[in-house]
Amino acid sequence: MARVRRTKEQIEASKGLGDTIEKITTATGIKALVKFIAGEDCGCDERKEKLNKLFPYKKLSCLVEDEYNFLTNFFKVTHREAIKPSEQIELLTIYNRVFGTNEEPTQCGSCWREFINNLQKVYNEYEN
Repeated sequence: MARVRRTKEQIEASKGLGDTIEKITTATGIKALVKFIAGEDCGCDERKEKLNKLFPYKKLSCLVEDEYNFLTNFFKVTHREAIKPSEQIELLTIYNRVFGTNEEPTQCGSCWREFINNLQKVYNEYEN
C-alpha cells in the first residue's frame, strides 16, 4: 500500500468548519473531482473562508498564575450563597481572556453557572 504524503496545510489545525470540510473533501478525493468538473476556480476557497468566519473553532488561552491562584481560592469554597461583585468582575475577566469572548456582567444565574462550569473545566485540566 502506498503512503500518502500530506501537505503542511493538511497537517495544520483547522481554524474553522471550512478548513475541516476542505480536509475531508481532499482526503476523499471529492475536491479533486470538483476541480476537474468545475475548473480551478470552483469557489471552494471563498466558501471555505466564509465557513471559517461563520463557524470558527475557539482557541483557548492558558491561565496565568494570578488567574490560577484566584480560581484555586474561589473553587475551595464548596457551598456559596452568592458571588460577590468583585468576584464576578474577576471571573468574567478571566473567562473573557481564556475563551476569547467579550461577555458582559449579567444578573442571569444560569449564565454564571455556565461561566463557572467552563472555568472549572479549564481549572481541572491544570489539576490533573
